[in-house]
Amino acid sequence: MLKLPFRPPPAIVALILQCAAFAGVLFITQLFDIKLPAIVFASICGLMAALLSYFAKLARWWLIIQCLFTPAVVTALALKVQPNYFLVAFVIMLLVFWNTFRTQVPLYLSSVKVWQALERFLPQARPGQGFAFVDIGSGLGGVLTHLAQIRPDGVYHGVESAPLPFLWSWLRIRLSGYHHCRVQWGDLWGCELSDYDVVFAYLSPAPMERLWQKAKTEMKPGAIFISSTFTVPGQLPLETVKIDDLHQSTLLIWRM
Repeated sequence: MLKLPFRPPPAIVALILQCAAFAGVLFITQLFDIKLPAIVFASICGLMAALLSYFAKLARWWLIIQCLFTPAVVTALALKVQPNYFLVAFVIMLLVFWNTFRTQVPLYLSSVKVWQALERFLPQARPGQGFAFVDIGSGLGGVLTHLAQIRPDGVYHGVESAPLPFLWSWLRIRLSGYHHCRVQWGDLWGCELSDYDVVFAYLSPAPMERLWQKAKTEMKPGAIFISSTFTVPGQLPLETVKIDDLHQSTLLIWRM
């Protein structure tokens, strides 16, 4: 078997598999002279692309995209959707998933029950002594504003690289008047972790091993590292908390 010197980004792999699925279904229908309605043909292509993506070990959210992509294109063409709508949709997607291609971290939104569960891992309140919390990949700022309201004795920072979620969370924090809470637009790898007592991340499986190495190098002794849903390869958490929400989330806790 031919081994590539590097693995292409998931978006490139997904595109290749989508094309392979289309070519395979087209070949079979031509070979056996099978006539299919366009939407049926597109649906079979989507299912084939999702199956190939599963065997290629793409993330689960890619399987959904692969399954729906071709049927969505055919439906849009059948409905004669104006090109301007595609442009608007593309710009919005670009602003939301700004660097997912590079980081392999899509926009995941944690639930209110996860926010509430995080309260337990904040340092105990002490007169005249605060603490610092950072949300790496803070999305729309829900975690930050919730904790800032519940525990105003802390300082809350967020890091978000996608423009639209960053703008949303920035406005959310400013309009809420939380002076001890802020979000910055930037890459998570440029965030220094040594100043924080609690580091929270809800990312994807792709960066977890590298993030763990960063956390071990930078976080101070006794600080808490919390990952929502995604574990660190080869590292057993000190504690695991199951969350009864829509996604059946899990908090994985390590103490440095």
